[in-house]
Parts: sequence; structure tokens; C-alpha cells
Amino acid sequence: MKRSGRLVALTNFFLENPRIHKNLPSFSNKYNAAKASISEDLDIIDELLREEGIGYLKRSAGSTGGVMYIPESSRENGIEFVDWLCERLKDPNRILPGGYLYMSDILGEPSTVREIGRIFASKFSNLEIDVVVTVATKGIPLAYAVASFLNVPVVIVRRDPKVTEGSSVSINYVSGSSRKIQTMVLPKRSFEEGSNVCIIDDFMKAGGTINGMVSLLKEFNANVKAIGVLAEADDEEEERMVDEYTSLVKISDVDIKENFISVQRGNFI
Repeated sequence: MKRSGRLVALTNFFLENPRIHKNLPSFSNKYNAAKASISEDLDIIDELLREEGIGYLKRSAGSTGGVMYIPESSRENGIEFVDWLCERLKDPNRILPGGYLYMSDILGEPSTVREIGRIFASKFSNLEIDVVVTVATKGIPLAYAVASFLNVPVVIVRRDPKVTEGSSVSINYVSGSSRKIQTMVLPKRSFEEGSNVCIIDDFMKAGGTINGMVSLLKEFNANVKAIGVLAEADDEEEERMVDEYTSLVKISDVDIKENFISVQRGNFI
């Protein structure tokens, strides 16, 4: 195989298999090339990934040495994407009765959700996350996007137990916005005790749902290392129940009478 072909094949492997460690001899055998040639190929790919702002190759030396792709979103790419997202959310046609905001179209776009996942994964890449947890249902695509870049499984917290998931742990929690008592359930086999967890959700107002997930995860002795939300509501009248979190956009005002939405960057920077 010519170098041009190897570069394409290697780049495709890394993009499709983030955070998977591979030693150089395996590439040498597969492409019938010397380790020195493969090493030069990796230098070229690493330089390109960094220039594009989509990650880098992490290499290790020694007998067990090798390489893995660490996907990241550069600061510039992240800001550009979030600004574009803010402009889309400012569309007054998104205002729903009751002052809610329509976001289902964004959560249904694979390319958009994938980039959201990349940004969150960049923020949490050094936290040794074992599992991504979300609550059904709108946070599910975001959770899978983040998990795909972190190369970890997804666990979904539900409102009702499922017979097919075996015995479960359930708790009652107070919804931050409605102040209603609600229930959430998580199967006992979801993950090992003591796992490092990243919570992902699509929207946070007062944070009651996320606070409920944190309480539920305590039953598994899990370590909540990170919390990521696509959008947060900036409501001074609501007492925030969650302090440490990362948001991409902040919705500070939805004016139904004036048909106006105020959206700005979240705290991800």
C-alpha cells in the first residue's frame, strides 16, 4: 500500500475508534510497512488533527507502546459552533406556549449532536470517566454522542422500572421547577460500584432532575465527576440545585409578548 493509502486507512481507523490503544507492530503487519514508516505516518496524521482542531494522537513508548486518538474540539471550533447554536435558538418561532423553547429538531440532527458530544468530551477527557448517565428521553442522543468520543457505555435512568432490566434501585426527588415529587429508577446491573460517572442532560432550569440523578448514583457509590447540559435557563427567581456543571448555551429570557429569545454562550469556556 502506498503512503497516501496508508494515511487514509490510518486516519479512518483513529476517527472510528477513539481512545483505543493500538501498538505500532499491529499497523506494520496490517499494512506491510516498517515501523519507521508507520511512525512517520502518525506524525503527519497528528499534525493534521491538531491543525483541524479535532484532537490529537497520544503516543506511548516502551514494549507496550503504541498510539490512540484523543478526540477534542479546539477552543476556536467550540466557540464558533456554540455561537452558531445560539443564533439558531434565537429564532422566535421556537417559542412554545408556557415560555418553553422547541429544541427537538437540534437533538435530531446527527451532525449537530455529534459536535455537541465532541465539545463535552473535550471538557471531560482527563477525568477518567467510566460511564455516561442520562435520564430518558431527550438527553439520550446527547449522552451517546459524548460516550462515543469517550469510548464508554451509556446508562439511562428511567421514570418507571422495566421488567427486562431486572431488579432496580428507585428514589423519589423533588422537581426543581414544578416542586413535584417524582421517581427515577436505575437497574442494579447498570455499572460497577465506585464508577466515575458523567451526567448529561439536554436542559436544566433549577436542576432538580440532575440533583435527583446525583442522589440516585450515591446508592451505587458512584463518583459524579462531571455534569454537562446543552442549555441552562438563567432564572434568578429559581434557586439552582446544582452548582458544578458545564453548559453550552444559556437562555436568559423568553419573552412571549415581544416574541423575543435571549441566548448566549454557557460556561463551557
